[in-house]
Amino acid sequence: MTEGDGIRSGDLPNDLSGDLPDDLTAAEVGMWQAFRNGSVYDLRAGDTVVDDPHGGHPWGPERTVRARIVCWLLLDGPPALAGRVSALKLVGVQIEDTLDLAGGTVAPYVEMKGCRFEKEIRLPEARFTTLRLLDCSVPRLEAARVHTEGDLHLPRCRFHNGVRLTDAHIGTDLLLNQAVVYRDRRGRSLTGDGITVGQDLQAEILESHGELSLRGASIGVSLSLRGAQLTNQYTRLALNAPQLTVGRTLYMTPAGVGNPLLTSGTTPARGTRVQRFTCEGGIRLDDGRFGDAVDLEGARFTFTDEQELSLRRVQVPELRFLGERPERGRVVLSGARIVNLMDRADSWPSPGNLQMGGFQYENLVPRGPFPLARRLQWVAAATAEYNPEPYERLATVLRAGGEDEDAREVLLAKQRHRRENLPLAAKLWGYAQDWTVAYGYRPGRAAVWMAVLWAATSIAFSHADHPPIKDGEHPPWNASLFALDLLLPVVDLGQVGYWQLRGGWQWLAATVILLGWVLATTVAAGATRLLSRN
Repeated sequence: MTEGDGIRSGDLPNDLSGDLPDDLTAAEVGMWQAFRNGSVYDLRAGDTVVDDPHGGHPWGPERTVRARIVCWLLLDGPPALAGRVSALKLVGVQIEDTLDLAGGTVAPYVEMKGCRFEKEIRLPEARFTTLRLLDCSVPRLEAARVHTEGDLHLPRCRFHNGVRLTDAHIGTDLLLNQAVVYRDRRGRSLTGDGITVGQDLQAEILESHGELSLRGASIGVSLSLRGAQLTNQYTRLALNAPQLTVGRTLYMTPAGVGNPLLTSGTTPARGTRVQRFTCEGGIRLDDGRFGDAVDLEGARFTFTDEQELSLRRVQVPELRFLGERPERGRVVLSGARIVNLMDRADSWPSPGNLQMGGFQYENLVPRGPFPLARRLQWVAAATAEYNPEPYERLATVLRAGGEDEDAREVLLAKQRHRRENLPLAAKLWGYAQDWTVAYGYRPGRAAVWMAVLWAATSIAFSHADHPPIKDGEHPPWNASLFALDLLLPVVDLGQVGYWQLRGGWQWLAATVILLGWVLATTVAAGATRLLSRN
């Protein structure tokens, strides 16, 4: 065996100096020397079934080391051999008892692959350079306020009673890719409230069985939940992350199944089998701040009627709302502030399950067909009780994009929705304004109505009996001018007041005058509304 090779269970060290304690087992002697040598200590049997850390095959004493000896090495271990850097690199090792490094400072590099821990790992307020646990079976990780200068890697690990990383500080990356985390006694799978991650938090293809809590967490670059499966059947929330800060993007998108860890975070190549992000339970991202985007492309949400995807008061340059339509539950965007809203018509929930009070966005970027009629249904879905704000926001965005005609259609829809909540008299007046000039948003209707009424009444009055009131003091009879004089309020064309009308003709004249006033009033109301751009 060469000097750089890993030490296996059958290889006893040649250098048994005075630093070697007397009560070590054969497995611990090998680990001790491998630590001084900085090499990998591999106790695997070479059988994939036997070596599976998550399987049921027992590992005997030849593969077991005491947690106390591991702590001894990490906190006060022997010096490295000449020309070596001490490090603890274990593969296929079983750690007996509780690994307790609480409050300690661990200088050596630590990496454990395919290991089993009999009891929990305790790291509260411990300090590491880099800590890597890969594909390990861990009853529980208790690491509140842990501090690492470099990475904390936990990919493919299984945690049977949760992970606690409250107020932890991770210098660079936190990796939880393909990890499986079950809930603790409080119903939480991973508790990372107040955690700070210098660069990326990757939890791709993560299985979370309980509440994933990241309240007040701060992620320096990106938070990737690509392909993650979040499930919580016990409480309302599967992801509880209010006041989350992410420097760039939050991804809840598909991930390529089988991707090696080094390619995590990349878009799956064409033809790669993908696993979408799924969530069974509520999501709370209230008051979050995201530097680039919140990406929900392909996400699938399964809610109960009481659960919701809550994005209240979120601030983000781009929201990519491109997931599947939730069949139940609500989507809440109240108070959110977004620059670009990228969405699909079939991604939004049904009427009554969308709330957008105070939702501000500047640009609409639809993915696929999203006709104005569907967009109006989208607004109506958020305004079961009349609220003008969503309509006015949509009209403002359309007008800013040069779509003035669509903006007028939106404001007309707003008036029609408002009308349905008015008393009967006001509702009838609203119908009159709608039929005549469409609340002023279609002013051409006024000319049409005027022309129709004028033509009809001109023909009618041409057959009327019209004796003069005073002989010799009347202009020549002109049925068209007479009808127009009746139809135009305020304006005097010198026809009305000189002729006598009897019976039905008198009633017709009164009707024409009334229609003229109604038409003029609605035109004035519509013009005022149009001029106010509201």
